[in-house]
Amino acid sequence: MRITSSGKILKHGSGINHFQAKKSREKQLPKKRASDLSQIQKRMIIAYLKH
Repeated sequence: MRITSSGKILKHGSGINHFQAKKSREKQLPKKRASDLSQIQKRMIIAYLKH
């Protein structure tokens, strides 16, 4: 996970390991890109970080 300077919380897709080698690049690349979290997930992470 990564918190940007503007406060966005981004995460990478799961399952990036050596088993991905046989998958097509079309399926591999979206998992490498950072994606935004849902509002519920953001609230949970922010609540956890405050402790």
